Amino acid sequence: MPSSKALEYGRDFFDFLGDRRSITHEIELKRIYDFEFMCRRGNEGPQFSTVISALLKAKKAYKTEGRIYLNDIKVQVNYDQWRRRPRASQSHSSSTQSTAMMPAASSNSPTLMAPVLTSEKKLAAEVLHKLKTEKKTLKANKGGIEITSDPEEKFGRVRLTVDGLGEYVIKFLIVNKGADSVHFTLYTVLHQLRCFTLKGKSVTRAAPLLLCSGESYEVEVWCKLKDYGYFPTTIYFEFCPSVAQSAHFCIVREIAVGARTSLAKELGSVVPYKPHEVIKHKPVKKTLIEEGVPPEYSGVYCLMEMKLGSYRCPHYLKELAKQRLEDSSYLSPTAKRNLQSVRSLLQSSLEMQNYSQRFHPLLHLEELQMEVDIGKYDLHDQTMSLDPRNRDLVTLNVPGVAEKRPSVFRGSCVRVSKSQDTEQPVIAYTGYIHKVELDTLKLGFSKRFLQIFRDDIKFDVEFVLHRLTLKLQHRAVDLAQKHGLGEVLFPSGPAVTRLALPKLSLFNHQLENNPEQCAAIQHIVAGSSKPAPHLVFGPPGTGKTMTLVEAIHQVSKADSSVHILACTPQNAACDELWQRLIPPMGPHNVYRLCALNRDLSSVPRQLLTYCNWDQSKDGFVFPKKEVLMKHKVIVTTMLTAGRLVSGGIPVGHFTHVFVDEGGQAVEPECVIAVAGLLDPGKGQLVLAGDHKQLGPIIHSPLALNNGLGLSLLERLMKTNTLYEKNQDSGHFDSRFVTKLLRNYRSHGAFLKIPNELFYDNELQEFADREECQAYCKWRHLPQEGFPLIFHGVMGKEEREHRSPSWFNVTEIDVVVDYLIKLKKTQGENGLPNLHAKDIGIVAPFRKQIEKIKKALQSAPGLRKWTEVKEIKVGCVEEFQGQERKIIIISTVRSSDNYVKMDKDFNIGFLSNEKRFNVAVTRARSLLIVVGNPVILSKNPTWKTFISYCVRQNGYRGIEFQDKGEDDVLHLLMVLKIRVDNNPVADEKSVQQLCQP
Repeated sequence: MPSSKALEYGRDFFDFLGDRRSITHEIELKRIYDFEFMCRRGNEGPQFSTVISALLKAKKAYKTEGRIYLNDIKVQVNYDQWRRRPRASQSHSSSTQSTAMMPAASSNSPTLMAPVLTSEKKLAAEVLHKLKTEKKTLKANKGGIEITSDPEEKFGRVRLTVDGLGEYVIKFLIVNKGADSVHFTLYTVLHQLRCFTLKGKSVTRAAPLLLCSGESYEVEVWCKLKDYGYFPTTIYFEFCPSVAQSAHFCIVREIAVGARTSLAKELGSVVPYKPHEVIKHKPVKKTLIEEGVPPEYSGVYCLMEMKLGSYRCPHYLKELAKQRLEDSSYLSPTAKRNLQSVRSLLQSSLEMQNYSQRFHPLLHLEELQMEVDIGKYDLHDQTMSLDPRNRDLVTLNVPGVAEKRPSVFRGSCVRVSKSQDTEQPVIAYTGYIHKVELDTLKLGFSKRFLQIFRDDIKFDVEFVLHRLTLKLQHRAVDLAQKHGLGEVLFPSGPAVTRLALPKLSLFNHQLENNPEQCAAIQHIVAGSSKPAPHLVFGPPGTGKTMTLVEAIHQVSKADSSVHILACTPQNAACDELWQRLIPPMGPHNVYRLCALNRDLSSVPRQLLTYCNWDQSKDGFVFPKKEVLMKHKVIVTTMLTAGRLVSGGIPVGHFTHVFVDEGGQAVEPECVIAVAGLLDPGKGQLVLAGDHKQLGPIIHSPLALNNGLGLSLLERLMKTNTLYEKNQDSGHFDSRFVTKLLRNYRSHGAFLKIPNELFYDNELQEFADREECQAYCKWRHLPQEGFPLIFHGVMGKEEREHRSPSWFNVTEIDVVVDYLIKLKKTQGENGLPNLHAKDIGIVAPFRKQIEKIKKALQSAPGLRKWTEVKEIKVGCVEEFQGQERKIIIISTVRSSDNYVKMDKDFNIGFLSNEKRFNVAVTRARSLLIVVGNPVILSKNPTWKTFISYCVRQNGYRGIEFQDKGEDDVLHLLMVLKIRVDNNPVADEKSVQQLCQP
């Protein structure tokens, strides 16, 4: 056999080893090769000795004392999928490039289309493109004209920072220092901010001003500040030499006027921002891995009847991911052979026949990006110390780990090696995390490491991705095919056409007056949809979880032999579900199964008696299968439900599987709770959620574009005809899906736009009148009776130090001002007393959240408010499923330079309708949104929302005038800026002249 083929087998074999790559004994490796690896390949291929010889000859491995070691080159193998590909690899046709990243038919992801520009729009876009990309040329003095300013400009930019509001002037002196006369033909402000006005003699093309050699002219730009903030604009000066047939030329100057309060100055950037430097691992040819000591898990082997495979990513897929699934000269022959099949698979529609085959590469692509993401937190030249309370553990300080940066937990691990180690082979020591305490990790290393350890030794630290969640999802999609879940995952209809609906005596009498909730519970109890899932489509505040709780109670009440598994993606939602089930069912009938590595501090105290916490062992334990099977209802996360499969809980034991917040989990995660547990012929799956709210978080753009971001609930709602609305009646088939319509949370003002945009205007207002109107007479409302404020702010987005996250101190100033006003006016004019726990502040960026929390402690008007720490400040994801009496939203973004980044990366509010929907539907009584109206209005959803606030007199803040596109085009077209024929890709850039 050719050595190249043997080499390929060798590489595939070591990929196959996965978690067992630390095995080096030749005899053990041969056993795995012969009896596992070759069996997978039908026993066709080279002998083990041939493969090893090829690896040794190619210097890909070395052998010593009966052990075989790979010559690992310890560099970043995985490539950040968000980064642009190297230009050299972009050597293929546009048709190839355009299809590689196209979403699959079943993904329902938006497809990016090339804009169609009219000739006028194209020219205008090119003018704007020149303003952006050739600023240096446009700012340069030319044609004998020199422009100076007071305050003095630097590189064509005038900065004026002032302490208070008022009127300020910036003067420009235009001097003709050339030998010939020049006509001064035009000057204008390009960005239409009302705070800027020009004063001086009118100069127009119809009435130009002749500047002879040595003559000068002064232009005054007046800035009248009524609000604090950051106000940038561009001044355009146009000239024409008096020499016949000479072309016009222009000079531009940028102006930025900033006014900050003392609080804003205190919160501003302290250390200038420096982009994160990707740490390049030094090449290390020979590496030995020394295993550490994992934490002890009591009862971990009580549930291990079904082993979990390693599901390692094939090497060729790593190569393809690096090239973004496009052809390239960098690809190996193996990768090239697999390219077309991988692309065809990912672009195909998802169906039962290709279910696991399609999800495996998607999960691999997600894992590759997750490895890149966690690798960004790797540390160099770090010292550690022995834990004073347990000398067998070593402590490592990791700034940010308390905020899950990186996201690590008990049982995950790091690898450390001596920073200056030049010996070969280098030893990488695995340290398992035993405990996370604030910003400190307590690590368990081997005895060999503890023998050589000193607290003055510097180590390089590599964070290792914990793969359990991914492996559970891989197994789930395999089991879905093995157990024939086709009629559950791709249902075609019910087993019985119509079933009589039972008459029920509801425990929660509030539900009796809600026809949709009652119908959902009846159909679930009757099993009307089986084997198809029943979907409970629950828009914000409609009582989705309440419906699920009553359905679980009624199912168990109707048949004493049922066993129910109730799952959600997150622990907090599971705890909430458990607590709600206690009143109707009693605590002894509802068992909460927690993961072994769960942080005890996050567990409600009253739950500890009724879950798998063992006080005597000071930890969570996994009960035996027989014990678990006695419980009528088990509540757990989808991932922990995978332990039930591993433990051999038989298929069909659970007669019902209920999944709450089903829209927040990727489909393979949801299937963990179904595949290998639910009998598709007899069992009932119930999915509850809202696919119009936030979906799962996806790291890989390749996986996202090919459908991994689509939850099972959303896929069924969008692609399966059973869950479509009847075009004639306008209603869903109540056997398969129930849409809850009554909103019990919010004032109607907050529901208006989400209802129109996302819910077909079907939501009905049923919130408690007294509570939802509690702030309708607040004296700081722009419009009495309309408890919604959009406060327009011209702030400046900033970053600092090494953090890529954005913050906007002007918006924080406004947020704090509203909190002070709320505190001062409590009890006034019938207003309720203010409690900090009733307030939520939503922001899209971690740094803004951090700065807001700091402001709550330092703002003079809030220092005496002892409970201010109880105000919840978090991102949109943290508020999904939650509500507050008062919600304040800070949108942060205030520059056009990063709007497209928001769209491409799905961060911020600007391009994500689901984030917008969640953010504005959390409030019960008062909603305040703080943001830049010019920027936000570029997005159709936000524009609709802001226009609504303006129409209802709910707008306040900067004077905001939305310039129409025709006005922008007209202004652009008159500028004397010559353009070339280079195409401009984004039509939306035409709109950017309207804003600073």
